[in-house]
Amino acid sequence: MSDPIHTAVVTGAGRGFGRAIAAALVARGTRVIGIARDEQQLRAVRDELGERFTPVAADATDENLAAEVIRTHRPNLLVLNAGAVPHMAPVQEQTWETFSRNWEVDTRHVFAWTGAALREPLAPGSVVVSMSSGAALFGSPLSGGYASAKAAIRYLRQYGAEESERAGLGIRFVTLLPNMTPVGGVGDTGVTGYAARAGVDRETFLKGRQPILTLEQIGKAVVEVAGDPDSGPEYRVDGAGLSPIG
Repeated sequence: MSDPIHTAVVTGAGRGFGRAIAAALVARGTRVIGIARDEQQLRAVRDELGERFTPVAADATDENLAAEVIRTHRPNLLVLNAGAVPHMAPVQEQTWETFSRNWEVDTRHVFAWTGAALREPLAPGSVVVSMSSGAALFGSPLSGGYASAKAAIRYLRQYGAEESERAGLGIRFVTLLPNMTPVGGVGDTGVTGYAARAGVDRETFLKGRQPILTLEQIGKAVVEVAGDPDSGPEYRVDGAGLSPIG
């Protein structure tokens, strides 16, 4: 990494993308504060990654938690990855509670940590990487408010970058938009739902989406954009790697 990251916070670190991102950072010598609600999952990650991984079992949407973690650990990288598995059903079969699930987790926690990063603030040269989704570009008719919640994360990146520039904080904000992939909890649920909607089995559905995005590629993508001070603001991530947006 051209700009060394000494301490990172990774939300949703207990499984899927978050666990892979934590592993990629630890492999580069970064100390990782991993946040998730499931303490057992976090302990398993700690057993795998060793002493460079510090588990914090907590709700990532808590604004007080965000401020406390930043003050205590002084990270120079935040990876805002936490998210809920959406309720898979067409809009007429959703309730507002199921429809808004990802607003209350995915978007809310990015809002909380973005605000904390600006208020504390993070040190100049720090990076905030927020995980959005390709669904923010193309929609996701079976996942309620998921696509719109992920689109709001793109705006929060923009707002954070503008406020950092206005205040001269020197904090860089980047958003990654991964393609749907069966290797994550959200993506696995999506693959099952959209294969059924298309009237095909999962294997047939996935054949039409090659190359499939892997967990290792997600970890590599975060390491790459975090360590490159000249990276762009937004990237799609698929099985072929990173592609800048705009």
